[in-house]
Amino acid sequence: MAVARPILALLALLLLAGGIVMDLLVALSGGVHSSPITQIFFLQADLTGVTSNSQNFHNPARWTWNSICGVQNGLNANCGSTHAAQSFSPARNFGTTSGLPAALSGGSKFYYLSRFAWAFYVVSLFFAVIAFFLAFIALCTRLGAYLTGMMAALALFFQTLTAALMTAWTVMGRNAFRKNGQQAYIGVKAFAFTWATMGCFLIATILFCVGGSMGKNESKQKSSYFGRKRSTRSRGSFIDEGESGRRVKDEYD
Repeated sequence: MAVARPILALLALLLLAGGIVMDLLVALSGGVHSSPITQIFFLQADLTGVTSNSQNFHNPARWTWNSICGVQNGLNANCGSTHAAQSFSPARNFGTTSGLPAALSGGSKFYYLSRFAWAFYVVSLFFAVIAFFLAFIALCTRLGAYLTGMMAALALFFQTLTAALMTAWTVMGRNAFRKNGQQAYIGVKAFAFTWATMGCFLIATILFCVGGSMGKNESKQKSSYFGRKRSTRSRGSFIDEGESGRRVKDEYD
């Protein structure tokens, strides 16, 4: 069974790599202007009726990881100022509440939901990268498999939080725009990559833990075998010493 451990670790390693790549694609959206990254966004909304002089203002507008972009030929274009952890808070983003849905005109709910979602993206990616490098140790040892599984589990935990928070603010934001008579759409690729990454981390965690449990019984059997062998030799030495002592006694008698 221990032979199967490297195979499981290799499969888990590939899943980790796939999840890391998908998270990186999402994290580069709005900051890198090349395909397929220009197709990735979280939410697109029609801002007809909104008046703003902000450089971030576009109609329609797309919220990505790094910036708020316009749309050209179905792709992100003319993105505004680029910075990490771009928040979703239209009133703050555009410096106005004119024409915005009432639910998005005040309060900090959407702001914090989006900021925490982006923060957890970074934390999840951090643990996933650690697990990726530890996975090479998991190919050889049970301890390495368990350690890698623990790191993958942490990446899974934060990726799940990320996916949940991202889904919450994008769906509520879309619904708010639609209730205000403005068209809004969720970014399919950002959703697919985020949730698929969570699935990759989940399966990888399971595979690492299963791989770590393999060979456990064989190790116990080997240790018990050598223990019995040592104890047998020990008992035999006492018997031999007793017999030799009796022979010497008989000769002197």
